[in-house]
Amino acid sequence: MKKTILVTGGAGFIGSHLCRFLLDKGNDVICVDNLFTGRKENILNLIDNKHFEFIRHDITYPLNVEVDQIYNLACPASPPAYQYNAIKTIKTSTMGMINMLGLAKRVKARILQASTSEVYGDPVEHPQKETYWGNVNPIGIRSCYDEGKRVAECLCMDYHRQNNVDIRIIRIFNTYGPNMDPKDGRVVSNFIMQALQNKDITIYGDGTQTRSFQFVSDLIKGMYKMMEQDDFIGPVNIGNSDEFTIKELAEKVIEKANSSSKISFHPLPGDDPKQRKAEITVAKNVLGWEPKIALDEGLKPTIDYFRKYM
Repeated sequence: MKKTILVTGGAGFIGSHLCRFLLDKGNDVICVDNLFTGRKENILNLIDNKHFEFIRHDITYPLNVEVDQIYNLACPASPPAYQYNAIKTIKTSTMGMINMLGLAKRVKARILQASTSEVYGDPVEHPQKETYWGNVNPIGIRSCYDEGKRVAECLCMDYHRQNNVDIRIIRIFNTYGPNMDPKDGRVVSNFIMQALQNKDITIYGDGTQTRSFQFVSDLIKGMYKMMEQDDFIGPVNIGNSDEFTIKELAEKVIEKANSSSKISFHPLPGDDPKQRKAEITVAKNVLGWEPKIALDEGLKPTIDYFRKYM
């Protein structure tokens, strides 16, 4: 059945892929983005689609549209971006979340909140299950994002319990792929850009800290499956359970990019998690979802995308 779907943060890396996916499913899509980190070039190929509409808007201000579903992706996601304006970041996750939940309540729309593995902080449980409450510094340089997303989850649950708003919560683990901003400061984009320029690959810390990386198409399918679930609100981890050290990622990028880059080590930033691995048993059992694209496979189209910026 055709739906009218709102995607906040729709001009961003993940949001632009989601807009295309939803259009391909035969829906009308309203993309909302203030272009703080989103980029018009990510949605240029959608503009002429009669079922697509772009609205430049900041969700910290109310929005009145009539929709059936809301995917709330609006929030800077890379440390340099969210630390650039920390107050704006946490306002997006709190005031923006309140506005989107209020909209969902008014029009009786189902709303999916794109939360994050960062709600687990620097975890003492590994891998991280949905039942883990996290180990988050509430006053650190990353708190605007980590605690903002935690408050957003709390708001979702309270609107659900108090006002019966139809919510879904996913926790997204590190994601990469085409449409990433080459200057966004995330580890995959940093490494690829450095490798393509044959510059030193900058690793903060000793490189033994771990992450699990999922290709963007896997994430989009997981998001969609969660939105279409009728009897499960989450939260649910959406990520790849294959775990790599940051040094291993750097070595893979150098190899895939045919680069002559060397690795250089620098001090680790404050509150940077030492371990991150998705525990995805719930996603497998409840959603029937698991990632299909291995890191070696996904790096190639990602590197090819970044070559155009050289």
